[in-house]
Amino acid sequence: MNNLSKEIQFVKGIGPKRANKLNKLGIFTLKDLIYYFPRQYEDRSNIKKITQLENDEKASIKGIITRMDTYSPKKGMNITKIDVRDESGYIRLVFFNQEYITKVFKSGDSILAYGKVKIENNFKELSSCEIEHYTNAPQSTCKIQPVYPLTYGLTNKELESIIKSVLLKEEFKVKEYLPRYIIEKYKLCGIDYAIRNIHNPTSKDALKIALYRLVFEEFLVLQLGLFYFKSGVNESNGIEFKENEKLNDIVNSLPFKLTKAQNRALDEILEDMQSSKVMNRLVQGDVGSGKTVVALLSLASGVLNGYQGALMAPTEILASQHYESFKETLETFNIKSELLVGSLTKKQKDKVLEKVKNQEIDILIGTHALIEDKVEFKNLGIVITDEQHRFGVRQRGRLSNKGDSPDILVMTATPIPRTLALILYGDLDISIIDELPPGRQPIETIAIEHKRRSEAYENLVRDEVKKGRQVYVVCPLVDESEKIEATAAVELVEELKREFFSDLRVGLLHGKMKPSEKDSIMDDFKNKRLDILVSTTVIEVGVNVPNATLMIIENAERFGLAQLHQLRGRVGRGKHKSYCILIYNSKTEVCKERMSIMEETTDGFKISQKDLEIRGPGEFFGTRQHGIPELKVANIFKHMKILKLAQIEARYIIGQDVKLQLEENKKLKEEILYKFSEREEISLN
Repeated sequence: MNNLSKEIQFVKGIGPKRANKLNKLGIFTLKDLIYYFPRQYEDRSNIKKITQLENDEKASIKGIITRMDTYSPKKGMNITKIDVRDESGYIRLVFFNQEYITKVFKSGDSILAYGKVKIENNFKELSSCEIEHYTNAPQSTCKIQPVYPLTYGLTNKELESIIKSVLLKEEFKVKEYLPRYIIEKYKLCGIDYAIRNIHNPTSKDALKIALYRLVFEEFLVLQLGLFYFKSGVNESNGIEFKENEKLNDIVNSLPFKLTKAQNRALDEILEDMQSSKVMNRLVQGDVGSGKTVVALLSLASGVLNGYQGALMAPTEILASQHYESFKETLETFNIKSELLVGSLTKKQKDKVLEKVKNQEIDILIGTHALIEDKVEFKNLGIVITDEQHRFGVRQRGRLSNKGDSPDILVMTATPIPRTLALILYGDLDISIIDELPPGRQPIETIAIEHKRRSEAYENLVRDEVKKGRQVYVVCPLVDESEKIEATAAVELVEELKREFFSDLRVGLLHGKMKPSEKDSIMDDFKNKRLDILVSTTVIEVGVNVPNATLMIIENAERFGLAQLHQLRGRVGRGKHKSYCILIYNSKTEVCKERMSIMEETTDGFKISQKDLEIRGPGEFFGTRQHGIPELKVANIFKHMKILKLAQIEARYIIGQDVKLQLEENKKLKEEILYKFSEREEISLN
């Protein structure tokens, strides 16, 4: 029973049908199940007397059934009413379509019930009820009730019951993996106690103790894992690059002046490159702040020293765009750039691979095709990953392993608050480009309700197109399936052509298209052969069309703030005033708050801070994109004190045992490898 890797469908009492529902929640093994934690708790532990009940509150009561009545007001509807009394008064319990109630309960039974109180003319009613016979070990009333994230066809009660049935098995016990000295030092409860009480707390104190253990453990595993996978990078001897006057010639050849922030970041990078240690630096810059040119100059500096450089981007569109700008700037200086992406033919790939191997190519730009085994560099000196949060820790490592201790630069346009950056990149130096190039006008953002959607299309889009400008329309985020998103995008194009723009040139871009089709559409848009481009989020990163001045984002409430900010950054890249219209279809307070933030500021750092506060780090990064384990209970804002303790301990452990080889750390290492391999989706062997 302690085989936590056992597939969920083979656990007694679950079977294929239930397993299929659990799979939708990301639960595939027994371990996934017991680590699927509640998102919140309802405190039902306080039993109230009937006279103490207040209108509209949710409450638990204890009483005796005095009368029961069932009737059907119409076909398909069954109502059961149960009158209950305690020593203070009477209340009526109401149940819809739950005929079993009359078979399980009878007049005179002592019961516990939990539900929503309605009081009208002094008459009390409890609806949306849960009821059970009175015992000292209540199952769903008069206790702290876990509330789980669910999927269609799976109720909270069913999921709670599945987890409880596993935990109640006599032989079941979660084995401890934290070293004894850590448990004692930080006064942590054991893992078995923590798991049982996170799912079925015996008291408020028990829940608090369990949470403390699990929060500490999550932070410790995260920090240790990051240190473990990056360990030794800064310690090894790196390449001592020399200053080269030609770099100034390249800078002077640029059609614009570098901003102070770009110069500062470049100076920090060049200083790292000229030291004997391996550079391990993160460059953060808001949308449009000009990180690409800093990357170009860093790679050029490596090439001028006789080395090769590599730049890995997350999409073919972005890789191609980098390649075009590198080629245009560096060809004059006899620096040869080449592109390596999945859509090349075998013949084209082989030609590129041969040239890289012989150092006939100085800078290789590509997607994760760069980390394939066949790619061999003759003399790799500097490695850059762009939009690095889309690559896992190991993917980045595989690229740098293609050289002999090359310098490493990681870049992101997702501004991460410094607090979080220090957690995720504990051993990286951080450069921040916090200034936009001169001439950039701030983008005006307007959030409108769905009922005003046609106004945006009929007025704003037409106005911009009349001025000779172009427009992006971003298709709503359907789910993680590219196929469904592609269908939604196709349908949106058809609707826009039919309802609004039969006379305009409307193009379509989505993830299921072939790379050559994507390139062709982007080329048409860049060269003004299209007025409107309808796209999924494939345009989120790096796409640069200065003549596009209006972006309309459909169903904006489905996107995270950081992603909305990334999308918005596709306009405002030229000299013309630009606008972003957020069309939302939700009336919740959270939605209104998020839309207001987008209207109020274009500062990516402020936006990402808010995004983290509202949604938490797991969603902020996307569960499978970041290459780090998802934080399930830990929250970097609520649990900052615990985070700092875990960071100190992680640094101490890695300082004593860099490869976690000591006997006391072996189980901890296994847990780290398990958690990080989950995110990477690659084998540990």
